[in-house]
Amino acid sequence: MSFLRRRKAPVNPTPPGSDHEEEEENKKKGKKIEKVKIKSGEGGKQKKWSCIGNCFWFIGFICSVWWFLLFLYNAMPASFPQYVAEAISGGPLPDPPGVKLRKQGLTANHPVVFVPGIVTGGLELWEGRQCTDGLFRKRLWGGTFGELYKRPLCWIEHMSLDNETGLDPPGIRVRPVSGLVAADYFAPGYFVWAVLIANLARIGYEEKNMYMAAYDWRISFQNTEVRDRTLSRIKNNIELMVDTNDGKKVVVVPHSMGVLYFLHFMKWVEAPAPMGGGGGSDWCAKHIKAVMNIGGPFLGVPKSVSGLFSIEARDIAIARGFAPGFLDKDVFRFQTLQHLMRMTRTWDSTMSMIPKGGDTIWGGLDWSPEGYYNCSARKLKINDTCRASQNDKENLDLMKNVNYGRLISFGKDVADLHSSKLEKLDFRGALKGRNLANTSTCDVWTEYREMGIEGIKAVTDYKTYTADSILDLLHFVAPKMMERGGAHFSYGIADNLDDEKYKHYRYWSNPLETTLPNSPDMEIYSMYGVGIPTERAYVYKFNPQSECNIPFQIDTSADGGNDSCLKGGVYSADGDETVPVLSAGFMCAKGWRGKTRFNPSGIRTYIREYDHAPPANLLEGRGTQSGAHVDILGNFALIEDVIRVAAGASGDDLGGDKVHSDIFKWSEKINLKL
Repeated sequence: MSFLRRRKAPVNPTPPGSDHEEEEENKKKGKKIEKVKIKSGEGGKQKKWSCIGNCFWFIGFICSVWWFLLFLYNAMPASFPQYVAEAISGGPLPDPPGVKLRKQGLTANHPVVFVPGIVTGGLELWEGRQCTDGLFRKRLWGGTFGELYKRPLCWIEHMSLDNETGLDPPGIRVRPVSGLVAADYFAPGYFVWAVLIANLARIGYEEKNMYMAAYDWRISFQNTEVRDRTLSRIKNNIELMVDTNDGKKVVVVPHSMGVLYFLHFMKWVEAPAPMGGGGGSDWCAKHIKAVMNIGGPFLGVPKSVSGLFSIEARDIAIARGFAPGFLDKDVFRFQTLQHLMRMTRTWDSTMSMIPKGGDTIWGGLDWSPEGYYNCSARKLKINDTCRASQNDKENLDLMKNVNYGRLISFGKDVADLHSSKLEKLDFRGALKGRNLANTSTCDVWTEYREMGIEGIKAVTDYKTYTADSILDLLHFVAPKMMERGGAHFSYGIADNLDDEKYKHYRYWSNPLETTLPNSPDMEIYSMYGVGIPTERAYVYKFNPQSECNIPFQIDTSADGGNDSCLKGGVYSADGDETVPVLSAGFMCAKGWRGKTRFNPSGIRTYIREYDHAPPANLLEGRGTQSGAHVDILGNFALIEDVIRVAAGASGDDLGGDKVHSDIFKWSEKINLKL
């Protein structure tokens, strides 16, 4: 009431500049503040900042902007994005391969079978624990990965397999998604097979003559048949496609680990039952025109070693080095890497990509097939007249003798030291004991907790590991995993392929311990990207805080300088960012070239390399000339090659080999009995 009384009181004029004038102005300011307080409804108290209210306003603003942009996108002419892209590039955009080849008169001919690789196929829930209520037939892998963020421990439990059998844990069933949608997109906006499928559709393909051979990429190849009858369904679908397409043979397009899976299939389908499919020795000759392998890890990948050893690759190692505790506790408030290690070590399929062929293929303590390699250059082209050679002193100065044969070295000095100066202590007989301190506070059990200090120290004291000793290392640090894997996979080189033991399925995915089908009219392609630094060997260090953490870690401080192949603890070679050229190209360059003991019928082989070029602008997305391991599935040149072969062309029609790397030179350095 006093406030109201002051408003009714007459205002007496005061002389300017007086104290009374200053007092009156202060009163006016006070009145204005009080008016604001009364209008705010706070009873005279100042309004506090509210997170809820402001968050709703922010969300509303974002949604309004999103809907406005969506309206503009739908309202604009369909040709507008192309107009913008042409304006940026300075000329008309090239036609997609399907449009280009349709104008040339190509139409659908041979049925096409896609075989996805590891992690790119969707997996959905069919049975689970109480924490998965409402998720029946919802994707646990692929799509938005929403359940990973909502309930991470529940998600990890359901994505893990039984550590003893490598199959489903009791009460859990996760199965592969079927159809072309199983692997067209990995996540919204991130294509895998979608671009290739769309371009095939432009020349007349549809689901009646395209088939996605989806499978559970977590379990061993033979177990996909034991549990899901996947190999039988692939066999039946291929036979159906041939029968319903006037007897035309299929063109099979496997990618990544799918290359090894289909290699296993070709042996399984011709092997007698019950171990095999009972199709007979001429099944492949009757049903398959060509196998166009994309990014195939025929001889394994070093990245699988670091993944199984310390759940790391280059990117994860950099993240751990930059923020050491981030992946250990901060992401989901539990030990993220340890949980991921325990989960992935139950996936038997990962062991299919451990390097094969031992030191004969990958090199020893003091040599490797790649030998001298110019790591300062983006790549070396085989047809480049200025390419480096050992007879060219000027270019030889730019090249480094990188010993990639040491896949794992504990310390940069160990990686560089000659083998005659290495002092190694054998780890194989070391004692193990559960004597790590404070393990009761750990979130999750890993096999490293069973090794004890002595076992962990023995691993570091061995100093360096080549492809031969890597197998012993993995048996030492992950015995349960390797025991399961040993029943399904092998990593050697066959002395005598006529030996009865090689009829067992554990050898079928190793091209060095099995033979190609008796199908002389079939063609096999190895298609992969080059020109991208690809993980080839690692420098490790011991992590002293190892009570709960993984005791071994890539040493990101190990660096060889500007022109070195060693960056952030990783030695890089030429490849597609995941698979080195040596693994992707050797079999078609030498192991299967002509009639060899691995290719007794002389199936024709072709190498098609795609030189990596990053996207020219943002509108290109992931690029139309990419050579990266997954992005290559959107490479226009590769898509055109696939479409031409599906339409009836042969490898000779494509121009034979197309090579940018030194794969033929490297292959000649490998002393393999053919």
